[in-house]
Amino acid sequence: MKLDTKKILILGGSGFIGNAIYKELCNYFDTYGTYCHAANSYSSNKQFLHYNLEEDDIVEVLEVVKPQVIVSALRGNFAALVIAHNHIAEYITKEDCKIYFISSANVFDTYSKYPSYEMDKTLSESVYGRLKIKIENMLLRLPKDKMAILRVPMVFGNSSPRVKDMKKAILANEPVEVFPNLILNVTNDDKLTQQIHYLINRNKTGIYHLGSNDLTHHEDFIKEVLERVGNFNPIIKRVYTTNEARYLAVLPKTNTLPKNLQFTFQDIIDHHVLN
Repeated sequence: MKLDTKKILILGGSGFIGNAIYKELCNYFDTYGTYCHAANSYSSNKQFLHYNLEEDDIVEVLEVVKPQVIVSALRGNFAALVIAHNHIAEYITKEDCKIYFISSANVFDTYSKYPSYEMDKTLSESVYGRLKIKIENMLLRLPKDKMAILRVPMVFGNSSPRVKDMKKAILANEPVEVFPNLILNVTNDDKLTQQIHYLINRNKTGIYHLGSNDLTHHEDFIKEVLERVGNFNPIIKRVYTTNEARYLAVLPKTNTLPKNLQFTFQDIIDHHVLN
């Protein structure tokens, strides 16, 4: 029984984050997703539509689904992503529809001396960070009640690519890279999807920083996570990109969530990160 008739389309619904969002929302809303490669597992699911970022026009998908809410967790070719979001923004301008865009802490990766808050100016040295900024700026031109930018730090979780890669490295007796000088906040798929569910349910818009409300060193965090994997002696490879402490953290200040949706980095470690 769907509690809400809101029609939601998750772009990138077959990826790690997109699929986690789909699973969180599909029992509550009329939820659809797009997939690109994972044809066998999704082609029979009536709620999933095939969409190839580089070959298809996103507007065709939007016109089939006619969503009131778009969640964009798309990944892929950067030029194609910019074009797709340009078309999405044009569609939203004309239709009764809003977008929740999954952005990244990387939009601040130039400002390494302190954590970043929602209203801070974005500036990035990385190609990925600059892509996210470009799309954010495009969406910030939409009416305020039609868009939300969700900036997310590193995402962990049992089936996350990060954790899978660490397990693979340990089993292959290869080193796990840590960045000793990197100070960050973190999240996992469970916490992130609960927060997104709340924002959609309450029709919240604006800029949100969705991560733990405290900070940790990358090296300490990864070591604690690895302890949960089991009784291994993983090889740790320390990567020093700088001699100074470097922050890559998105903390909430202006748009805070209710207490029950706030969490610490220790909660992420304790959350059976690796069972």
